[in-house]
Amino acid sequence: MRFGIVILPDQPWSVAGQRWRQAEAYGFDHGWTYDHLGWRDLVDGPWFDSMATLTAAATVTTTMRLGTLVASPNFRHPAHFAREITTLDDVSGGRLSVGMGAGTADFDATVLGMATLLPRQRADRFEEFVGLLDILLPQGRATWSGSYYTVAGARSDPGCVQQPRVPFLVAANGPRGMRIAARHGQGWVTTGPRSDDLDDWWSGVAECSARFAEIMTTAGGREISRMLHLDSAPVFSLSSVAAFTDAVGRATELGFTDVITHWPRESSWYAGKEAVLEAVATDVLPRFRTSPGAGFDPAD
Repeated sequence: MRFGIVILPDQPWSVAGQRWRQAEAYGFDHGWTYDHLGWRDLVDGPWFDSMATLTAAATVTTTMRLGTLVASPNFRHPAHFAREITTLDDVSGGRLSVGMGAGTADFDATVLGMATLLPRQRADRFEEFVGLLDILLPQGRATWSGSYYTVAGARSDPGCVQQPRVPFLVAANGPRGMRIAARHGQGWVTTGPRSDDLDDWWSGVAECSARFAEIMTTAGGREISRMLHLDSAPVFSLSSVAAFTDAVGRATELGFTDVITHWPRESSWYAGKEAVLEAVATDVLPRFRTSPGAGFDPAD
């Protein structure tokens, strides 16, 4: 098992920088931040840009992989995003992973005044988004036209440090998104179903895992990293050491290679105590770790 942690971009760098340093010192293999213009009820509070945050994080860490969890087409265009990706992969010395999702009909989808898309339309757009990035990043340039994106001689020179491109982590709960992960991803992440019952949530996660295994078998059996977003469960994974230990054990049994938790906040989303995080890093991570220091492995 490998371990990731999300550090929300809701704190000034004087605070956030210490958290990124400490996350690496704690032994987390990968660190992530949300890629939104605003998120849920935190939209009315402090919120910082993800790519700038990750660039700063790259300067205060040396081994931990870094990434977006997750970027979406709601406010991103592949041509510009490719430039940001190649820049950050260079600054981080080849430690970037790009988490991507289809996006929802939330603040990011409305703040720019665009028409709200139906779920099927968002899925169509996401398939174009990932597919175009998968052309542009390894090839360095592209001319391409689709229903949602058009590029004419787009460039991404000098390309990624990681060749042929940075690894993609594709977020998906449904079969169509899972097929995109099977085709383009080096990693797949699921949040499981929405549920207020912990056992029901885990049952749904098991169903997602089994469905993805079937899709990967149909796609040819290629192995990729399988990540679980622990804190989509109705219980925060760092509410206690016991809760985290139980969650990691269940994820391991279901065949996940990585789990992702969140840095505890004082209140609201992911409210918890940093003392629990410290205890987990000291006592739990070493017990479950299978590849110390390896990080998110794009070869999985």
